[in-house]
Amino acid sequence: MISDLRSRISDFLLIVLMAAAFAAGAQAQAPDRSKPPAIGPAPSLKMPAIQKQKLSNGLAVWIVEHHEVPLAQINLIVRSGSAADPIGKYGVGSLAAAMLDEGAGTRSSLELADALEFLGANLSTTSSFDYSAVRLSVPVSKLADALPLMSDVALRPTFPAGDLDRLKKERLTGLLQARDNPAALIQLAFPRVVFGPTHRYGTSANGLPPALEAFTVADLQAFYRAHYRPDNATLLVVGDVTPASVMPVLEKAFGSWKTEGMAPLVAAVPNAPQLTSRQIYIVDKPEAAQSQIRIGWVGVPRSTADYAALEVLNTILGGSFTSRLNQNLREEHGYSYGASSAFDMRLSAGPFLAKASVQSDKTGESVKEFFNELDRIGTLIPEDELKKAKSYVALGFPGEFETTGDLARKLEELVVYNLPDDTFSKFVSAVTSVTAADLQKLAARYIQPDKMAVVVVGDRKSIEGPIRQLNLGPVNIISIDELFR
Repeated sequence: MISDLRSRISDFLLIVLMAAAFAAGAQAQAPDRSKPPAIGPAPSLKMPAIQKQKLSNGLAVWIVEHHEVPLAQINLIVRSGSAADPIGKYGVGSLAAAMLDEGAGTRSSLELADALEFLGANLSTTSSFDYSAVRLSVPVSKLADALPLMSDVALRPTFPAGDLDRLKKERLTGLLQARDNPAALIQLAFPRVVFGPTHRYGTSANGLPPALEAFTVADLQAFYRAHYRPDNATLLVVGDVTPASVMPVLEKAFGSWKTEGMAPLVAAVPNAPQLTSRQIYIVDKPEAAQSQIRIGWVGVPRSTADYAALEVLNTILGGSFTSRLNQNLREEHGYSYGASSAFDMRLSAGPFLAKASVQSDKTGESVKEFFNELDRIGTLIPEDELKKAKSYVALGFPGEFETTGDLARKLEELVVYNLPDDTFSKFVSAVTSVTAADLQKLAARYIQPDKMAVVVVGDRKSIEGPIRQLNLGPVNIISIDELFR
């Protein structure tokens, strides 16, 4: 009996001691919620090797092994896009790329779609000002079956007349609808003001009604023959493959692609003349509940040596949710759901722009706050804000390489903009080495508010007066019809 009592007491004391020890350990491990956790150092990005090969016809092939999942991403990059459109035929390059999968080889667009779906593959065609692309994502086990479909699309498009008429009507209908959409109108107005109506960056990559209405199958075929050729292309392969396994199937699919005649002499898009004085432009959209605001000028090309530092500078100004522009116009004043800025970098200098959609009755106040921030970015940036921005850019960068598709898209940048192979490996160190003095110099060079164009699409009768009261510069009125000529 006494022995049993002693045993129970002993067990009870053991439980008490264990509970006390657990409580002490839990207290010692409890997170400190009085301050945010410290940001660790940015991880270094170790890029997998790019294995460069060529097919028998000279087509360049870049292979990156990525064995985490049994998928392959095949991207065919053609180094011609809307910037190569002939004068008077703006939009033909974009339309040609869109038509590639509307019929190819012996298959119609529906037959192509069915065949790809049966294989679990995804194929898309696209273009930008700088290049055109055909992209295929497919399980590695089905790669040999899917590549003939991709090669048909890239090498043997049929450009059916009926599908061309349909796509033309879709684009013309979209432009007609754009007349009632301030967000679409600003996309036409801002580049026209900054680059001018005769510069290729000053008009839509997709084309405007006069050219679209006149396009024929022959126009698309002429653009295709001139630019879709193996000596103007690169094949990017990322996924669960090796050169030994993938080169034979690539040769079978693309090795017959021949170069015909001389490559066309396409002049590079010239850098547009920089703006020299501030001008304000209003596009009247009566009864618009919101105003679309764009402020900017000619920026920089992707090849700029200041790329990493400009990423940090723009992150502070308008490149993140906690940026100055968004905190000002959204969080502090409530004028907008979001404000941002960007350097749109292309082969030639694209635009720098700050933008927001704001309440119509707060248009004047919003423009004023934009310039408050554009002026302030030229002063020395506090060290804590700089550190936060560098961490944001550096820590987020590896996430751009997570999937086979992500990695292939980053390789496209190296091809199109002729960047060194170690560009991405050096990016994080370039970001972390940026100083406040560096950014102050860059802001003085690349962000000069007194020379920028201000373009606003909105209800003229309610916004013109408040804008003029800011005395920012001459106010010009643009009609909607001007944007579609």
